Parts: sequence; C-alpha cells; structure tokens
Amino acid sequence: MKRRPRRSAPAVLTAAVLLVVCALVATVAIQTILGETPLITYRAAADALHSTRWADLVPLVAGGTAAVVGLVLLLASVLPGRPTVVPLRDEETTFDSGASRRSYRSTLRTAASDVDGVNAATLSLGRRKVAAVVRTDRTTTDGLADAVRVSLDQRLDQIAPEARPELKVKIKAARSDP
Repeated sequence: MKRRPRRSAPAVLTAAVLLVVCALVATVAIQTILGETPLITYRAAADALHSTRWADLVPLVAGGTAAVVGLVLLLASVLPGRPTVVPLRDEETTFDSGASRRSYRSTLRTAASDVDGVNAATLSLGRRKVAAVVRTDRTTTDGLADAVRVSLDQRLDQIAPEARPELKVKIKAARSDP
C-alpha cells in the first residue's frame, strides 16, 4: 500500500485556464449570435495571425512557454510523488495496512521527546531516513543521542514499517555560561 498524493494543483491550474478560454469563446459566440460587437472579432484575430511570422518574438515566446508548461504538466502526471501513507509490515495476515506520514512522524517525535533530559524534538521523514533534532538544557549530552536512538528503535519495532529507515540523531544543547 503506497498511496500517492493527488496532483490537484496542476489539475486546478489546467482547469482554470480552460475555463477562462471557454468562457471567452462562449461570450464571443453569444455576442455574435445576438448581433452585438464581440470582444474579439474574427477579422481582428485572423489579421493578427496572418501578419505574424514564425520568426517573430511573440510566437517564439508563446511556443516556448506552451512547451515548458506542457512538459511540467506531463512530468507532474508521470513522476510519483512522496507517499502519503507509509506501508506497514504484517506477516500474520494478508491485509494491507499503513500509517499516515503525519501520525508516523508524530509517534516518533513523541518517542524521542519521552527520553529523560529531552526538552523538544523535531523529526523529518525522508524516503529511507528519519532525522531527529533533539533540544536539551543539559550542558553534558553524553549518551543522550544513544538513548534517543534506542527509544526510536523501540517505537519502530512496535510500528513495524515495511522498510526500516536509517536513524540520524542530532543533539542541540544549551550553551553553558562562562
């Protein structure tokens, strides 16, 4: 189970551009049917297009922009995003199970914060790595990183992710006054 994020931003932008173009075409068509002067006349559009050359700056910029936007939209649709659900291992049953990245990070942050001497912990989840930054008021931090790593290892044993991440622990201690 590896749910991927929805590509809502590119879809919304594409839909908004198409909506504006369709609204403009519909407005011009309705104005023409009613016998009013349309916003964009066919004659003006045809004259502008016929007088434009391929080597002019406007067609080159418009074509380049359209190609870049199309390539970005194509890559957004083909390349996978970061999974929104972390798959969990389950040998006993055949059920697919997973945890959201937010709850996974929150659970690991709580495990790191529960260690004696830790004031606060922040975690960042990578594809294969969990990086914990732990803040403490201690001036001597001997063994604190190992204690946090052991606590995180125990929590990962309980959670049992499908791919066990590498743990990286960094301690930020308060500076001692001279």
